[in-house]
Amino acid sequence: MSQVLEEVLLANQAYAENFDKGQLAIPPARRFTILTCMDARLDPAKFAGLVEGDAHIIRNAGGRASDDAIRSLVISYKLLGTREWFVIHHSDCGMETFTDQTIRNLLANSLKTAKLDENGWHDIGEGSGSTEGEFIDWLTIDDQAKSVYADVKRIRFHRLVPREISIYGYIYDVKTGKLIEVPEATEIGKAS
Repeated sequence: MSQVLEEVLLANQAYAENFDKGQLAIPPARRFTILTCMDARLDPAKFAGLVEGDAHIIRNAGGRASDDAIRSLVISYKLLGTREWFVIHHSDCGMETFTDQTIRNLLANSLKTAKLDENGWHDIGEGSGSTEGEFIDWLTIDDQAKSVYADVKRIRFHRLVPREISIYGYIYDVKTGKLIEVPEATEIGKAS
């Protein structure tokens, strides 16, 4: 058993011994959803003041409005009643460190983990790669505010998203823990 697996199972055992959340309802109590990045430095429960059962949290690389994120948002309101959504990207995001072509080239060379240094990303592993990465839109980021705006706009005008849902755009600052509004994103995300 790996050390990580053992640590997770021990932590779960301790959590389950005092577990008292079994009666929470399926719909989120505070009726909102956060779409944010999978970066381990972000803890939406802490930066948004949440406890179990409060809100839906949807996470992916970059916190982008991918087809799958929109699928989850639609389920969140249609079946579970959320009425406000937050799109929260963050400073110092790894999605800013490469382009679609960079990751496609890395994957074509090798499937092993790559390394980032002052000269960019490099393959350090051996072995064969795959060109399957050519068929994926990696949704990389070159400007956080612009990507928040683009994601809020995409969600706002998606044919499955009702106009009465409010959509807010923010950037989480990983150095201060503060949420910084992207006003033009929140403006386009206004409910009507």
